[in-house]
Amino acid sequence: MKQRILTIILTLVAVLFATDAFAQRMPERGLVRKGNRQYNRADYKGSVDSYSRALQHDPNSFEAKFNTANVQYRMAFQDTTTVNNQMLSKAENTLRKLAQDSTRTDIERGDVQYNLGNTLFAQQKLQDALDCYRNAMRFNPDDKEAKFNYALTKELLKQQQNQQNQQQQNQNQDNQNQDQNQQQQPENQDDKQDNQDQQNNQNEQDNQDQNQDQQDEQQQPSEPQISEQEQQAMLEAIQAQEDKTQEKLKEKKGVLIRGGKNW
Repeated sequence: MKQRILTIILTLVAVLFATDAFAQRMPERGLVRKGNRQYNRADYKGSVDSYSRALQHDPNSFEAKFNTANVQYRMAFQDTTTVNNQMLSKAENTLRKLAQDSTRTDIERGDVQYNLGNTLFAQQKLQDALDCYRNAMRFNPDDKEAKFNYALTKELLKQQQNQQNQQQQNQNQDNQNQDQNQQQQPENQDDKQDNQDQQNNQNEQDNQDQNQDQQDEQQQPSEPQISEQEQQAMLEAIQAQEDKTQEKLKEKKGVLIRGGKNW
């Protein structure tokens, strides 16, 4: 019995020594695990420090780099009132460098593309984000989150393009109305001048046939008239302005995108 207990103790001691030796040879693994535990507790500052220390031991640690970018992404949204674009930019740069590593597995490369897509989406770089989600699906066709974000981003790009087209159409309509008004103005002035000349000629003819009282009555100024062209131009201008107002009142629906993947 004593011999069996002694054997178990010696075995445990051997395992502890082996584990300690392994940790001394590859300390970055322990630091990455520590950083992961800190990340799960939302201790982002502590996890970044652990990942940085891991990279000091192994500058090529994929896990440390990948998780560093993930923490940077999370830290960008710590303040609920604003987005830290500097942190998003750091995460983007880290992930872009990782995306160039062709030695990783397809699953790892797909996760990099997925997180990079989320980082770009948060910066409103929708076309670049769409390309990343497409790459993520290419590396991992079963990635449902990548498929979801790809479809969402594609729909937002479509809505954005439709809105830009509508705004361009409204602008073209405004320019057309302005051109019409400018063209109509000299024509209306000419019409008024012709009418005045005809009125003067008529007054002169009336002076020969009527007495002074009738002549004075006919020379009184008439009420200004609005031509049909002017009325149509005014209606079009009002309609164009109404279209612009309605366009401004349209609210852009907010969207939520799924969080980045972590080790």
